[in-house]
Amino acid sequence: MSLTGQSVFKPLLDESVGYGVVVGVGFFFAAMMLCLTTLQSKFSKFSPSSSEEFSSASRSVKPGLVCCGIVSAWTWSATLLQSSTAAYTFGVSGPWWYGVGGTIQLAIFAMVAAKVKMNANGAHTFLEIVKARFGTGAHLMFTFYAFLCILVVCGSLLLGGAATVNALTGMNIIAACFLLPIGIAVYVVFGGLRATFICDYSHTMILFIIIYIFFANVYGASSETGSIGTMYDLLVQAGKDTPVVGNKNGSYVTMKSNQGLVFGAATILSGFSGVFCDQGYWQRAIASAPRSTTKAYMLGGLSWFAVPWGFASCLGLAARALVNDPKFPTYPNPLSPSQTSAGLAAPAAAAVVMGKGGAIAILLVVFMAVTSAVSAELIAVSSLFSYDLYRTYLRPKATSAEIVRVSHYFICFWAVWAGCWATILHKASIDLGWLFYVQGVVLSPAVIPIALTVTWSRLTRAGVFAGCLGGAVLGMIAWMIGCLKIYGEINIPNLAEPYSAVCSGLTGILFSGTFTVLVSLAKPAKYDFAGTRAIAMYDDEPKASGDGPASDGASSQGEHDAEKGTESKDATTADVLPVCDADPAEGVSRTELKRVFRRAAWGSLALTCVLTMPVTVPLPMFFSGYVFSKGFYTFWVACTIIWAAMSGVFCMILPLWESRAEMYTIVRGLFGRGTAVVKGGE
Repeated sequence: MSLTGQSVFKPLLDESVGYGVVVGVGFFFAAMMLCLTTLQSKFSKFSPSSSEEFSSASRSVKPGLVCCGIVSAWTWSATLLQSSTAAYTFGVSGPWWYGVGGTIQLAIFAMVAAKVKMNANGAHTFLEIVKARFGTGAHLMFTFYAFLCILVVCGSLLLGGAATVNALTGMNIIAACFLLPIGIAVYVVFGGLRATFICDYSHTMILFIIIYIFFANVYGASSETGSIGTMYDLLVQAGKDTPVVGNKNGSYVTMKSNQGLVFGAATILSGFSGVFCDQGYWQRAIASAPRSTTKAYMLGGLSWFAVPWGFASCLGLAARALVNDPKFPTYPNPLSPSQTSAGLAAPAAAAVVMGKGGAIAILLVVFMAVTSAVSAELIAVSSLFSYDLYRTYLRPKATSAEIVRVSHYFICFWAVWAGCWATILHKASIDLGWLFYVQGVVLSPAVIPIALTVTWSRLTRAGVFAGCLGGAVLGMIAWMIGCLKIYGEINIPNLAEPYSAVCSGLTGILFSGTFTVLVSLAKPAKYDFAGTRAIAMYDDEPKASGDGPASDGASSQGEHDAEKGTESKDATTADVLPVCDADPAEGVSRTELKRVFRRAAWGSLALTCVLTMPVTVPLPMFFSGYVFSKGFYTFWVACTIIWAAMSGVFCMILPLWESRAEMYTIVRGLFGRGTAVVKGGE
């Protein structure tokens, strides 16, 4: 290809379309969610005016809907855009490693989620568990990591979404950054966590339908690609025109990709940070019904894997195959480095394959990804503020109604602040790719201490501080030294290069884990988790009076006795309900929860082995240097289509089947054959 100057991404749609999607579609979904929330409040026992329902969906969400929520919340704009960038840059290995890098964490988190149900079923946030076990110091440290994680996630979501809207329609990036969160905040404020689950279902359904449309066009209907065989021929030619450094023979159809493997390591580190430090995932573990927690996370991980693998293998590779096509938005130039980092490979391919229809489809699917993930972050950050700052340090005796009101205020504040934050990052020339790599750098030291807090009885406060602080310091040192030695200069772009990110993230997580375990074993605790089990759930109706919330009592006592493993058995106060060893609504004993945890452990191990270990696909193909034949590439594509089809079945049909009785009740009520539910205290 002959380069004729700067690459300019030519918008295919009018600017009004961008505003129409961001504002019009956003408020349409907000209105729809408000209607559904009203119906739920009238015809079911759940009302978002209750703090338990607002922040944790009354801990009753069924596995199909939790599975949808996990897929939706983990499908960031980066999932669609950055995975496609990896395919465009490294070839077939990029989507695979992106999928592996996000699925392993969900599989392992299934074990942690089961432990949450065993050891802290009354908690609303993971920070409450930290406070109850280790006291104020550790609580404040992890509060910093929790808010830092949400800042990074919101920045990634809004910058990725705004860049895509701008590239396809010409809409002002700053306007998109501010307008995207507004409609989302409306239905989150009125519907709480359950509204985000319902919204997640509709978004996930649209996501999979659009993925299927792209499959049909790229691998069949499009005259530019025509068939899987034609795609293979175009990718082989692309390997000759612009060979990939570090790939076997420069090919895009091989797993032997040095850069792809490093990208995989960076993705795994970034993914661990994005799951374990993000209150949104803990919120779903808390909201799920005790028996179904593990099932939901395993189904969610398996279903989500199809999104980056299938979507990016389709559109990311199509962008590389069609870069010489006259319809390519930057023709006759390839995407510039900044356009590639902004995640524009998938929009470029969609524009070539489907024209304006493709541009609208990619605009809609990225918008869905942004809104669903941002809704999860809004409810998560409101829970952190209302429970871990407001109730813990400002008003320890806050009532359920007061907590809901404060959550509403903070959601509105954060929706505006998120737009400001994304604008600051944009003006600093920080984009989606930069945040994707740096996420693992800044958050990885907290991953293992957070996970061990709810799973390991011998963990100590000293071990937690040694791991987090030591890992952070050594990670920062490795970041700077790695950047300087590998790239020759420390600057903002080089700090987000894959090798710099892996040097820091790997150092941070390994040394953090090592320090945490060794310091704890030097003088191990014998913690019985009685304090975390004493964290109380809120009720709407006042009960007997007392001195303060049970969770506060557990927290202060946990701070005093964390190393001894003894806990206060304080009575609860007004407005608060203790959590028993057996959930009265579910009738789940701790013995049964232990069985759930064992199933989670084996399932997580099996899933991790299937995706990453040498007995399966990626590593033997990497070390053998195998370059795909046309037949094997056809088989590879068929696997992505089948996996995506099965994932769509789980996400679209299972929630409807599980909720058929509730939907029947609502429909009967709408047609006057049912009665509204009279609520007491939930």
